[in-house]
Amino acid sequence: MTPGPLLLFAFGALAAGIAVGVRMSRTWLALTVAGAVAGLSAAMMVLLGAPDWEWRSAFSLGGEFVHLRLDGLSALFLVLLCAVGGAGAVYAREYWSEHHYPDSAPRGRAWWSAMLLSMGLVLTVSNGLHFLIAWELFALCGYFLITLDGQRREVRSAGWLYLVASHAGTVILFAFFSTLAARTGGWDLGPMREQAGLSPLFWLALAGFGVKAGFFPLHIWLPSAHANAPSHVSAIMSGVAIKMGIYGIVRFSGWLPVPPAAGWVVMGLGATSALLGIAFAFAQNDFKRLLAYCSVENIGVILIGVGGALLAVSQGDAPWGRLALAGALLHVWNHGAFKSLLFFGAGSVLHATGTREMSRLGGLWRTMPWTAGLFVLGSLAVSGLPPLNGFVSEWLVYLGLFGAATSKGSAAWAAMPAAIMLAMAGALAMASFAKAGAMIFLGAPRTQVAAHAHECGMGMRGPMLALAGVCLTIGLAPSLLWPVVARAVGSWRPAWVAVEAPAPLVTLGAVHMGLVILVLMAAAWLGRKAHANSLRRGLTWDCGYATPAARMQYTSGSFGGIVAGWFGWILQPERKMRRPRGYFPAEAIRLERVPETVLERIIGPVSVVIMQVSTSVRRLQHGRLQFYILYVVAGLIALGVLVMLGGGQ
Repeated sequence: MTPGPLLLFAFGALAAGIAVGVRMSRTWLALTVAGAVAGLSAAMMVLLGAPDWEWRSAFSLGGEFVHLRLDGLSALFLVLLCAVGGAGAVYAREYWSEHHYPDSAPRGRAWWSAMLLSMGLVLTVSNGLHFLIAWELFALCGYFLITLDGQRREVRSAGWLYLVASHAGTVILFAFFSTLAARTGGWDLGPMREQAGLSPLFWLALAGFGVKAGFFPLHIWLPSAHANAPSHVSAIMSGVAIKMGIYGIVRFSGWLPVPPAAGWVVMGLGATSALLGIAFAFAQNDFKRLLAYCSVENIGVILIGVGGALLAVSQGDAPWGRLALAGALLHVWNHGAFKSLLFFGAGSVLHATGTREMSRLGGLWRTMPWTAGLFVLGSLAVSGLPPLNGFVSEWLVYLGLFGAATSKGSAAWAAMPAAIMLAMAGALAMASFAKAGAMIFLGAPRTQVAAHAHECGMGMRGPMLALAGVCLTIGLAPSLLWPVVARAVGSWRPAWVAVEAPAPLVTLGAVHMGLVILVLMAAAWLGRKAHANSLRRGLTWDCGYATPAARMQYTSGSFGGIVAGWFGWILQPERKMRRPRGYFPAEAIRLERVPETVLERIIGPVSVVIMQVSTSVRRLQHGRLQFYILYVVAGLIALGVLVMLGGGQ
């Protein structure tokens, strides 16, 4: 059996889901899960050794014949899409149910299927015109999903910002594909590395796809969109949608020639995104915005690996480039798994408490033990700690960077700073999620909504458990996934095809397994010891206070103030303070807000200037015919002067 029939069934099931989603929720769920399983099966067939699949139609669409292709690279991204898309559909049935959201839940189901279908087409279409159509449909579906709760002003603002940024990226991609078609004589896509004249087009692809990927400083739409969207939508936007931008960068850097500076620029953008993204994350009080900025950091980790691969190609296919690219592609999967898990966990907290502010939470581990445990597991994975999947992919990227740093070439000057910045980002990631976990789940409840929180049901818990299992499986058996990742690497660079897993990867899996066994044994011993000693629970030492209160605990701002001092030059926090006065002060206030610096300090002021200039120019349109004739005469005189000056020369 070939992947073709499975893909046809998957696309058909998702198209049927669009039709029935508004009215029949159970049928929609069955169709969506069946389509996800079929697409996943087709992708795994290719990744496990089946030949690349191609199909060309006998009919035209928009004047171009339909050309579909599924190779190792597109299959790797399709696996992620189907896994998160299916899990999100199951999660949404309880989280965004028709009982709680009778108006938006039905249309949300239809837009969910449409988004999965459009992203599937982006991954399989091999024609520039049809790629742009699928890309635009994907952007529109994202907008309607983000604004499901459109009654709130901040949701509408986030949706419009996402839509404007998406269309700005689409305009750049239209320039990329149309120029490519003009130079090659057609819209059909495929390997073109031998045409050296196409290399400048890489910069258009990097900018256009970079807007969707959300690397710094093109991330301006990402924090508000991911924070204000429903949590299952945030999961697919962060876990999958921004990876479409990564897919575009990786795909066309493999198919087209690239400029000599491409590796340096991509690695620099990646290192900057990793460090500044997690610095912004640490400073947040909204836990969904924290997760959103963490996505900027992880996109940076992926770009560091991609940049290392491009540098290795420019230096004669250096072997360390294969490790860097393998780490980047594996991190696409890993980030999709643990970030979707974290957003699902955030949705569980939001579903139970109704707030995203960490300073209004606390003590939830008592009433939400499943959510707390799964969130902690996701936090360990996103922090890159063993024995989970995040450590495996980042370790492969580090191996590539260390290989480049020890080589006696110019790549060492890019790899060494990137490795240092990646290590700093990893340390800040651990601090960020230590803060998030402590503020949300530990301590005492800071408000009544936190004190009366409740655990989510199996409809939400099941997808979280499945994603947690993925994080554990990849961490404990990384060598089993090497053939899959190697197939994707070989699709990008055929000279890098390698079947056998690197020896350190096999060793890492054994070390991780031993570490898990030791941790389980230690936990069992401590449990038995505590039970034998009749351990009693009591209050934490209260420093002598007779009546400790929840408001005496550390706040989110207390933690964030550390990083605000280190990165104040880019965070630029806004503070409002009213100090206590007198012996019995009535009130004291200290508020702190971290703005989106690029959007509010750069793009916003520039937009105001542009609007002022546009308003001034509009005064020339006042409806008086004699002035319009004067404009024409003045233009003709200026044109005549230019012609005369040119003729004189």
